[in-house]
Parts: sequence; structure tokens; C-alpha cells
Amino acid sequence: MSAVAESSPEALTAVSLRELIALKPAGEMIKLATPRIRAYAAGGHLSPFKGRGVEFDESRPYQEGDDLRTIDWRVTARTGRPHTKVFREERNRPVILWLDLRDAMMFATRGAYKSVVAARAAALIGWSAVANGDQLGGLVFSDQGHDELRPRLGRRAALRLMQLIVSNPAWGERGDGPDQGAAPHALSRLNRVARPGSLAFLFSDFSGIDQTFERQVMQLASHCDVQLVYIFDPVEAELPPPGEYRINVGKRVVTVDTSSKEVRERYERSFRERRARLEGLGRLPGVRLVPCPTTEDPAMVLPRYFARR
Repeated sequence: MSAVAESSPEALTAVSLRELIALKPAGEMIKLATPRIRAYAAGGHLSPFKGRGVEFDESRPYQEGDDLRTIDWRVTARTGRPHTKVFREERNRPVILWLDLRDAMMFATRGAYKSVVAARAAALIGWSAVANGDQLGGLVFSDQGHDELRPRLGRRAALRLMQLIVSNPAWGERGDGPDQGAAPHALSRLNRVARPGSLAFLFSDFSGIDQTFERQVMQLASHCDVQLVYIFDPVEAELPPPGEYRINVGKRVVTVDTSSKEVRERYERSFRERRARLEGLGRLPGVRLVPCPTTEDPAMVLPRYFARR
């Protein structure tokens, strides 16, 4: 049985610092791996950037401008043509977590709130980054604003980020209405602060995704590896049987009438279009989509995903 199903009612609608710290052992079991890793400083990860590093990658024919010190004399003697050694440098990289705590995330019909699942998933990746020796930073945003932490090494970076998550006013306050520009602004900010070679995790339901958002993701993917952790509730894929339902969205109560066939079709079409857009982004170079429903424990979903990778 998943941890989500076993949680207390309070744990399904909010997170505590103690809970996020308790995810440390599970997070350390996740081994972050991406198709390409690019960064600056020496560290514990292999980079596809070729250079004078510590691990031999291949020999290739000599090209004008190659450093003569990298000549592979054995291959040169065997083939009769000059060859150059190419190395893969060991590097670490910043891991940046982009966490959506907008009002739309304070919702679930089954399992935990989308915001809770997203926060738990972010904590797991944070602990994984610390265990891997990566720098950890983050950007946490809601309809009330956003906060940033620059990438830093060590356990203290994870604790600072988790404190930022649990202290966000979104858990207790609601504004006059959703800020439609919150996500694009936060993503634009991430594009400006994420250094080339960063591994960026975006935890969200991606509601309101549009062409501007897609362009920003593509821009981010041009210099970072991007993981879209898509948090969704099963009812978003298909409405319940016809009738009137009172649903809590954070501290607001919304009445949803599912009797109309037109409403049901429009609702389900909207979900399919959003999912199709995300799947399209997930097929781009440097972008991966990680679906995570509210009914599953991210401590089970994320290890499965990275094990396949």
C-alpha cells in the first residue's frame, strides 16, 4: 500500500518539515541520471562535453587544432593515421527544483493534494541531489508570489529549501483569485537563473499551459536537462457520473455540475489537450515527462522512472 493511502487526513492537505526530512532515506535511494549532463565544476558526474578530463572516452582521427598532447600514439601507429584521445570530464551540476503551489494545486479527490504530492516529490529529488554531491537550489511559487534559493552544496541546502516549501503562505492563505501569470513568470525567472548544465525539475499540474509556456520550456531545455513531473488527479482525466458535486479547492468550496454532456466533453477534451502538449514537450531533446498521479506515492514513482533510465 502506498504511503499516500496510509497518510493521516492532515498529511493529505499540507506538508510539515518533519515529514519532508523523513523522506531523506527514500530520496537517497534515487540515482539521478539524464541522457546528457553538462556543467562547470569538477565533481562526480560524467559530461558529454569533450575535453581534457579524467576518463578516456574514445580515439578519433586527428583534426586541425587538436592539442598535440592528446595524440593516441598506439592507434596512430596501428592505423598509420594520426588519432587523438578524447576524454569525458567528471563534473557535478546544479539541481534546481521548480515547485508549483498555486491554488489549483490545493486539490485532490483521491490521495493527497496535488501540492502535497509535488512537495514530497521535490523533497525526494532534493535529498537525492545532496546524496549525489550535487548543488541544490529551488524556486517555490504560488499565486501570492515566489521565492528563490541559489544552488548550494550539502544538507543545509536541502533543509533551507524544505523550510521554504513548508513556510509558503499558499498552505494557509488564499488570494482574491488565481494569478494567471504566476507560472510563466516563475518559469521565466528559472530560465534566467539556471546555469547551463543544470538539471531542472518542474513539479506542477501545468494548468494554463500555452504556447508561451512551451517556448519557455524549450528555451530552458536548450541549456539544461528538464524533467516535467506532472501531478494530476484521476478526476481530471474523467469527470464522475452525472450529478452535482461540492469540491474543496484549498479553503474554497466549488460546486461542479457534471450532468451536461457538453460540459463533460469539454472538460475531458481540455485534459487530453493538456496531456498531449506535455507529451509533445516530453519528446523534445533534453525534456522528459514524469506522470505522477495523486493516488501514487512519489517515493514509488520516481525510483521506477530513474531505474528505467
